[in-house]
Amino acid sequence: MNKINNQQSIINNLLPRPPIVVVMGHVDHGKTTLLDFIRKTNVVAKEVGGITQSTGAYVIAHNSKVITFIDTPGHEAFLKMRQRGAKIADLGILVVAADEGIKLQTKEAIEILNKSKTPFVVAVNKIDKTNADIEKIKQELTQAEVLLEGFGGNISWQAISAKTGQGINELLDLILLAAEMEELTYNSEDRGSGVIIESRIDSSRGISASVIIKNGILKIGDEIATPSAKGKIRILENFLGERIDQLNPSAPALILGFETLPQIGEEFISGKIDLSELEIEANLKKSELPKIVQSLPKEIEIAAKENKINLILKADVSGSLEALSGVIKTFPGVKIISESVGDITDGDAKSAFNTKSIIIGFKSRVTKAAENLAKAQNIKIIASEIIYDLFKSLEAEFKILEAPIINGKLEILGVFGKKAGRQIIGGRVTAGNLKNNLTVNIQRNEKIIGQGKIINLQKEKKDANQVKEGEECGMLFESMVAMNMGDQLVY
Repeated sequence: MNKINNQQSIINNLLPRPPIVVVMGHVDHGKTTLLDFIRKTNVVAKEVGGITQSTGAYVIAHNSKVITFIDTPGHEAFLKMRQRGAKIADLGILVVAADEGIKLQTKEAIEILNKSKTPFVVAVNKIDKTNADIEKIKQELTQAEVLLEGFGGNISWQAISAKTGQGINELLDLILLAAEMEELTYNSEDRGSGVIIESRIDSSRGISASVIIKNGILKIGDEIATPSAKGKIRILENFLGERIDQLNPSAPALILGFETLPQIGEEFISGKIDLSELEIEANLKKSELPKIVQSLPKEIEIAAKENKINLILKADVSGSLEALSGVIKTFPGVKIISESVGDITDGDAKSAFNTKSIIIGFKSRVTKAAENLAKAQNIKIIASEIIYDLFKSLEAEFKILEAPIINGKLEILGVFGKKAGRQIIGGRVTAGNLKNNLTVNIQRNEKIIGQGKIINLQKEKKDANQVKEGEECGMLFESMVAMNMGDQLVY
């Protein structure tokens, strides 16, 4: 009888909760533009490089009902982040561009949604394009075993234009209808629990974690724990950045109060916690991202013999670091010395000097101390807010590593001007003949430090196609490396 009463009590405490919706699809098919229109903000313009590079969660109201949206990155580097988005979500929207059709990441998104058993609807976007072909999209979806309503299946779909807003209200109606069929509920008497969707170390605020609440009530002052981290909620913010005392499911929240960095994708519980309830490791700090390695002489020696590049990875948040590390590990000849979240500091620069490493920074700020030390010790820092730019720079480093056969050499005698990646330099050809429009390696202290291209070659203040050994010349030189007197161009 007590068991029946307990079950009845649980049922009585169940309340409806809003749906959590993940938006997925191929890069540049309009996922963020869709959310942008829905939220009446301008998130797209803020995205560096025009792509979403972190997982965000937002709440909107439609027909007096609330929907939580998770925006996931479309770039191939962010596969694990998208997988987590589908796992957290109750429903999905698969966005397919009507002018392009199914692409590689569209197929990947379908696979993720099916594997996680997440119900989804299809949004055929960009119907405002002159070359939009909805019938072709339907056929391609059928071939991908996505059977739409009216086309042999039961998956709802809507033609939309995220740019003009056409069809978006109807799409939201489909989402609310699907949510009703799922009968989503939460227990109002349960303590708050959910999933970590992002974590970061802020130089001024400390450790913060973005979460989605799945059950119970999350309150300020509650203890909080994941399998790898614990703490006490000292600051609780909603998705607008407003401080609040408590939040209900399915709300996104920002939590400050973790003692160590929680791992993204982990489930958390809050309230009065017995650590034995979670599979907490004996040493909670064990799961923290590796600290900077100060010296690895044996590792350096092995890496040098294997012709490897040593890297120190830095990123603004855990999800970004995971994406960066995951792709870089696929590069042959790369050894990751360490990876961590936060600014690029002088400690990172010292570690790079000791380990003969290049620092790769994704959306991480380079501190002035790190910048000064890097310049003084000739430490290379490659930093960007666009992930594929980092990959291109790393590929260029491999080309430098290939140890080209040196047919000629020029010694820099003077640097006379620098502007927008171009420099006017003068020098003397000490070996071989130097030709105009030649791409050359830059050597400093017997080490290749970069590449550049001769845009214009002059001898005796006149344009020249070639300068012979022993002759002096001037040139307009294009390179991101700032040239110094005594550097050499080798070719």
